Amino acid sequence: MPPSPLDRYRTPGQRVLDKVIHRLDEHCAAFIRLSPFATLATASPEGEPDVSPRGGDPGFVHVLDEFRLALPDLRNLSANPRAALMFFVPGIDETLRVFGTTTLHGPDDLGIDFTEFGRPPLSVLVLQVERAYFQCSKSVMRSGLWDPERRVDRSAFPPFSQVLRDHCRDETIPDEATLRADLALEL
Repeated sequence: MPPSPLDRYRTPGQRVLDKVIHRLDEHCAAFIRLSPFATLATASPEGEPDVSPRGGDPGFVHVLDEFRLALPDLRNLSANPRAALMFFVPGIDETLRVFGTTTLHGPDDLGIDFTEFGRPPLSVLVLQVERAYFQCSKSVMRSGLWDPERRVDRSAFPPFSQVLRDHCRDETIPDEATLRADLALEL
């Protein structure tokens, strides 16, 4: 049998294993409070993966304690409670990854005001932390994500209204200005 391509990878070193913690320490909590953007990874009961962006003012994800996070308006977790979050802070190349099991709550259940942009959420997700760790900066450094010199000019890609018209095959989708104005009402 030929060797597996996975045989080319080295075994994770002790430091890689040691960086995984089973709670949110003060560094994790501080990073989350600074983060205006995270990605949420979930899966359906059949294992169909989903990754969605989540954003708001820094601190839109609330650190309840060293074992729990809460974030507004999530509804795709009722069938499979397993989830992962990856937090980004503009200007910091490292990312924070948090894994756990979720429960959905009403917007007032936790006694915290989750109102953002003048609107309360329809629900609140609480993630029970099982493990957390900081990811090294290699991928963000390689991408130049925060480098203003590498920022893509918006004109390099079609307006989102055109992308939607093409994807949906629907010429009734409004022009870009109208679409963005409508989106701004939903913030």
